This record gives sequence, structure tokens and C-alpha cells, in this order.
Amino acid sequence: MLSFQSNKNVLSLTEDLLVRIYELLAVESDRKSFRLVCREFRRIDSLTRRHLRVIRIEFLPILLRKYPRLQSLDLSACPRIDDGVVSLLLTRVGPGPNSPSLGHWAWGLKSLVLSRATGLRFSGLEMLARSCPCLESVDVSYCCGFGDREAAALSSAVGLRELNMDKCLQLTDVGLAKIAVGCSKLEKLSLKWCMEITDLGIDLLCKKCVDLKYLDVSYLKVTNESLHSIASLLKLEVLGLMACPLIDDVGLQFIERGCPSLKVIDVSRCEGVSSSGLIFVVRGHRNLLELNAGYCLSELSTALLHQMKNLNHLEVIRIDGARISETSFQVISANCKSLVEIGLSKCVGVTNMGIMRLVSGCINLRVLNLTCCHSITDAAISAIAYSCRSLVCLKVESCNMITEKGLCQLGSLCLLLEEIDLTDCCGVNDKGLEYLSRCSELSCLKLGLCTNISNKGLSYIGSNCSKIHELDLYRCTGIGDDGLEALSNGCKKLRKLNLSYCNEVSDRGLGYIGRLEELSDLEMRALHKITGVGLEAVAVGCKRLADLDMKHCEKVGDSGFWALAYYSKNLRQINLSYCGISDMALCMVMGNLSRLQEAKLVHLSNSTVEGVELALRACCVRIKKVKLFAPLKFMLSSEILEILHARGCIIRWD
Repeated sequence: MLSFQSNKNVLSLTEDLLVRIYELLAVESDRKSFRLVCREFRRIDSLTRRHLRVIRIEFLPILLRKYPRLQSLDLSACPRIDDGVVSLLLTRVGPGPNSPSLGHWAWGLKSLVLSRATGLRFSGLEMLARSCPCLESVDVSYCCGFGDREAAALSSAVGLRELNMDKCLQLTDVGLAKIAVGCSKLEKLSLKWCMEITDLGIDLLCKKCVDLKYLDVSYLKVTNESLHSIASLLKLEVLGLMACPLIDDVGLQFIERGCPSLKVIDVSRCEGVSSSGLIFVVRGHRNLLELNAGYCLSELSTALLHQMKNLNHLEVIRIDGARISETSFQVISANCKSLVEIGLSKCVGVTNMGIMRLVSGCINLRVLNLTCCHSITDAAISAIAYSCRSLVCLKVESCNMITEKGLCQLGSLCLLLEEIDLTDCCGVNDKGLEYLSRCSELSCLKLGLCTNISNKGLSYIGSNCSKIHELDLYRCTGIGDDGLEALSNGCKKLRKLNLSYCNEVSDRGLGYIGRLEELSDLEMRALHKITGVGLEAVAVGCKRLADLDMKHCEKVGDSGFWALAYYSKNLRQINLSYCGISDMALCMVMGNLSRLQEAKLVHLSNSTVEGVELALRACCVRIKKVKLFAPLKFMLSSEILEILHARGCIIRWD
């Protein structure tokens, strides 16, 4: 608590000064501390907050009354929201008849995220669209049941500039036409996996929404006719065509003569596209900034390389899976000086000499992907470290010839390195981790299948890399409790941790994991030494835990699951397959975890059919995806299966 004198000094600050101080707090935990100081600070927080992400829908009315000036509202973690809830929220807040109208918060709202809100339908969307006159951005991605009626409802938001409808599987050309006519100011539209959209819908869209700057039609079965229509978009800057099976080089010829503002194009995994098609794109757009052609080229042709000489402003190129020669690296190095990212994952022909030639000219590289480039050795890593001092991300998964010598150079020269993937690099050892720990900015470290590292190596990371938020130790069999102790002491910001198949980890190790208060994602498959004691420590200490995978943790008893049900209120995904959980504990877990959206419940040896059915009934209102043992398909009652299907739950049978 503040002393009387200090409290008096703080309160003497004007509201304007307090608002300015608040706006300088970029981290949410700092803002939380700010509003807990006193009532005046809490009032400033209420007046100033512009963005809100709601985790528990039952608190939504209170939060909307508390924060009346919201500009952005994220309800993606509230799968239970439906038309009735929306109607209530747009009427009044609070239980009494004199509660204030919620129209006040809706009036200023500019961005609304409803991703995965499968309970919402056209009437609720229409109410929101009409009640939010300033609405500019809407995200309804992964609402698989959304179709033409929902699109018609969204078309009421005439000021809409950004719309994400990824995986709205029922959307057809009719619904897209409603959007195109009603929302003619659209600048950004994503339609990935909207499989019912055809050339007809894309053509009308391009005629009505002439201000489009971003369009993603990845995975659609559109043809070259759609590219002919898209080519008329004079302001288009970003075009996503990933895995469109029916487009080819002829379609890209239309793009050569159109889209004069194009800066980014993604044709990765387009089977009909070859170097000839990319030549059309490159020839027509000399100011291209990003070219993604991963897994669509058999090789990087000489003709394409010749055209790439003119891409002086190119910043990103991804040609994963292509055959590439040392001469190609020389051309890229000499002409693409502005490159900050290059993707060469699984490319054939990547050698030490090729990488040396590449980095000699591309000294501004910040991201380099060499996944599965098996010929790479310490010589290439040393050249990268020497030339690319601004490197922040390096991916060298399955590059088995990298050793501590290469990591020594990275640790000495690439001090800005934030992410490195060393998965399945068997040459990495404790000494290498000691060198790597000099990169104090490291935030993501992947060491899966690195069997030559031990607790000693992990202690170096724990001592020096305090900014790490993601660590993958999958099947690092030399890691045990002592390493986790060092990790918990030094890496307090850790949010994602994979300990699967680290057989030496016991309850003591999980006790150390329980000290990581920011941990949200934990994989701990097949930890045969842990019991309910260890799981309880994690549940009690890691209050932010949202994703837990404990498949094959057979020795964990009900006491651990009871703790999970009581303390882990933020859990959204859980894998309990092959665990010895009882009927009672299963019902408690599935019923108590009010935010749970996805569960894997295969081969529960201590659970009966009746227990599984009761557990499903306890969570059927909110669960969105569940994986069950295949024989249960014929043992569970048809009633519970129908209830789950009616609520949009996807059932996978194993």
C-alpha cells in the first residue's frame, strides 16, 4: 500500500499526465499493476483501455460496463457466445432494469474478433453489424457453419475495411456477392478454405471492391479466370494463392499485365506453377518485396534467375523444396542486396560454398531457413555468423554436421539472435549450449532430439537467457530435474515448454515447473516417473496454463486430476489419452474447466463408457473438438452424440 504522503503526491498528478503514463506501459502485466494502485488509477485504466480480450463470457457484461471506450473486442476464446447473448449485451448491462444501455460500447467499436464463435449465427451478426457504426474489421475465421446468411448479415457493416472468413465452409458465391455489394470499401479480405467459392464470386468481388489491397484465396478451386479478374485490382498489394490446384502459368501471365501495386505474392504448393509462371510475375513487378514459391518449383531455372536480377527491392524469398546450384546463390547475392529473409528448407544442392556466396552479399539477412539441408557444416554457420550480424532467426533442423564450433561463432557474433531451431542436430552438446547462451536476446530455442545435451547445458541457458518464452526439449533424454531447476530460476518468462519423453523428469522437476507463472503451453507425454503430486504442483503454480498434453502419463492418480479441475481454470486444450483417470475425476475435469474447447480422451484405462458419457454431458455446451476411442462410437448413447453434433462439436474417432 502507498503511504499517505506518497498517495497524496500521486493523486496530485492531472488526469492527462496519468493517461500519458498509462499509455507508456506496453506490457499487460504492468498495466495490471497500474490499475491495482488505487481507485484513481483504476478509473484511468477504464477510461483509457481500447482493447479487450475476454476469456470468460460470464464476465463480459461487467467488463463492457467497466470499459466503455473500447475500439477492439476479441471474443475468440468465448465459444459459447450465441445470438441470445449478443441480444442481451446490446440491450443493457447488469441485472437491474436501470442498467445502462450497451449501445455506448458498440458505438465506438472498430475491430471485432469472433474467430471460432460457432454458436453465433446470422441474427446475432446482424445485430452486431447494425449496432457498431464504426466497425472496420471483423474476424469470423474458423466458424465452419457460417454461410450465405451470415455473410448477408455482415454486409450490413457498410464501413467494413477488413474481413477474415477463413474456413467458413458454407460460404458460396451468393454470400460473397452480398459482401461485395454491401461492403464496397473492403481493403483486406481472406477467404482461405472457403471451398464453395468459384470464379464467378471472385469476378464480382473484383468488380465491386476495387479498393482491395490484400486478398487471400488460398486452397480454393478457382481457375485462371479468377486471376484474370484479380489482375484488374489496381491497388492490390498482397495476393495469397497457396495450394490453388487449378491455377497455372497462364493465369500468372494475367498478373504480369495487371496489379500494378503488387508487392507480395504467395504461390507456394501450387502444383501447376513453374519457373515460367514466376518469370511473368517478376517481369511485371520490379518492385516486388516478397516472393513465396515454396514447394512448387522443381528447380530454380537460369531464366528465372536472370529476371530476379531486376528485383532490387526484394526483401523475402522462399523457394523451399527446389533444386538450387552454387551459381544461383551467387546471382542472388550479387543482385538481391535488400534480402532480409530467405527460405531454403529441403532444397537440394545447398552446400557450404553456396551459403558462403549467399551471405557474402546478403549481409542484412535476419531470417534464414536451412531446415533439412543436410550438407551444411560449421563452415557455413561460421560464414553466416560473420556476415549476418543482424540475424534474429536461424532454422537448421536435421543439419547433423553442426557442432559446438559453429555455435561458438553464433554466440560470439550474432548477439541479436532471438530464435534458433536445432531440432535433431545430434552434434549439439553442452559446450555448444554454453556458447549459444551468450545470445541473451534468445526467446525461442528448439532442441528436440538433441540427445547429447544434459542438465549442465540447460543450466547455461537458464543462467543467461532470461528472455526465453519457448523451449522444446522433446526426447532430450539427458534432461532431468536439476536442469529444470536451473530453468525455473532463470527463465521466468517461459510460456511454452515441451518435455515429452524426457524420461528422467520426476515430480521434483514438475515442482520447479510450477514456479513458471507465465507458462501457458506444456507438453509432457510419457513422463513415467510423475504422479499426481507433480501434476498438482503444475496446476497450483501455472495459473495461465491453456494447453496441456500428458498422453501416456499412466502413474498420475486422481489427486492430480482433482487439482487440475480446481486450479487450471484457463485450460482450453487437454490430452488425457492413455492416462489412468477415473470416471469421477474425468467428470470433474471436463465439467469444471469452463474454458475447455478441445479434449483427447483415447484409451482411458480406468474410465467406463458411462463415465465418458457423463463427462461429455458435463462439457457439451462449450466443447468444440473431442477425440475418442473408436469403439465408443457404438457404445455411447445416440443422444449425447446428437447433442455434440448439434452444438458444432467435431468428433474424431481413434
